Amino acid sequence: MAKLTDIQVRGTALFLIPIKTRVPLKFGTETLTSVTCARVMVKVSDSRGNTATGWGETPLSVQWVWPSQISYDARHKTLIEFCKLLAREWGIFQSKGHPLELGYDFNESRLKPLLNEFNRNRQEKMPYLAALLCCSPFDIAIHDAYGNLVGRPTYETYNPDFMNRDLAAFIEPAPDTKIGFNSRYPHEFIIPRRNKLKAWHLVGGLDPIDQSDLTGNEPSDGYPVLLRDWIRRDGLKCLKIKLRGNDEHWDYNRIVRVGKMAIEENVDWLSADFNCTVTIPGYVNSILDKLRDEYPRIYGMILYVEQPFPYELEQFPIDVRSVSARKPLFLDESAHDWKMIRLGRSLGWSGVALKTCKTQTGAILSACWAEAHGMTLMVQDLTNPMLAQIPHLLLASHINTIMGVETNSMQFYPEASAPEAAVHPEIYTRRNGTVDLSSIRGNGFGYRINEIKRQLPPPVIQYLD
Repeated sequence: MAKLTDIQVRGTALFLIPIKTRVPLKFGTETLTSVTCARVMVKVSDSRGNTATGWGETPLSVQWVWPSQISYDARHKTLIEFCKLLAREWGIFQSKGHPLELGYDFNESRLKPLLNEFNRNRQEKMPYLAALLCCSPFDIAIHDAYGNLVGRPTYETYNPDFMNRDLAAFIEPAPDTKIGFNSRYPHEFIIPRRNKLKAWHLVGGLDPIDQSDLTGNEPSDGYPVLLRDWIRRDGLKCLKIKLRGNDEHWDYNRIVRVGKMAIEENVDWLSADFNCTVTIPGYVNSILDKLRDEYPRIYGMILYVEQPFPYELEQFPIDVRSVSARKPLFLDESAHDWKMIRLGRSLGWSGVALKTCKTQTGAILSACWAEAHGMTLMVQDLTNPMLAQIPHLLLASHINTIMGVETNSMQFYPEASAPEAAVHPEIYTRRNGTVDLSSIRGNGFGYRINEIKRQLPPPVIQYLD
């Protein structure tokens, strides 16, 4: 039965904010030196005519969602074109309900057909992951707007007091289990918010480890460049190592170099990200086994391995049990939704790396499915600056991650978040190896948007009353 708190979207506005990196960030075979952040405002109303607005933001990370030989500019323009299309489609979307219900209904009934139509005459089709990325700021903004309308933090609304449908309306258990989702709601899988989270630092494939890696082109802007300086300045305890995935010698030596420095600097944990370029499990197993035999302490510090294999899980259904028998193995780029996670579990994946850039709705439903099936969770960064950092950290603070949260925008474009950092200083800077969410408070996602003195560019498109 419908609730008085059910909402409907009444309008949207899309803003584009360009950012340049201070140092390059390597994604697979490509390198990121700039990014456009899509910031969205959504207006909603309930059945009594009450209205509220909400905000969402996602960096349009072209290289991550759409690896291709097509030029960056062409892919970038295509993503922006799709964002504009979504601004109109969300503005006229007629469904009513809780944001999780709206997000699910839009994805099932509109997003996929829109993408198919959008791709009809394109030589290379824009991937579904890219469509999710473009949709995410709208979806996030609706979850924020709902909390603002009902006067609650958004994470306090994922329960039967506010939702019309239980989890069984959205997700199905794996056939080899006796798990059920009838009369169960997301709040069962959400934990009370933790304000302090261990922060994972990204050691990018182009990042200098020590003086021997310096080229002379590094910035001199007051921020660290060398890994040891980052560790000491931020008190880091967790390092994520980006690898190539197609050069076993380089990957092994990279882990050893970072691992040795980590031991010297009292870092506790490492993770290995093979950049989705590996095609056979033996590649990863060989590196892990060699580490186990030659550097057992470094091997023991590796908490988990992140998606070594291609994005397209259905096209490349690789049995990965031999890898997950050695270390927890996390889906990331392949984990578009709970259905892909279900497929991944059947192939031997043991964990899921969640991202708000695949929509808040998708992240919550994926977390519920994975947690119910005993899979380990992590929240991974998309180098989220500005407003995008807040829902990202809130997700990590409300679920049982294996260890903290990855957060690295302060490495690659720290000044981009200066207006937001004036209100939330401890979420844009890592201290004693942690980020502190204490400044996030109030309804919705607790942005405290009226206190943030950011001058936005004019909207590139809007559908508002």
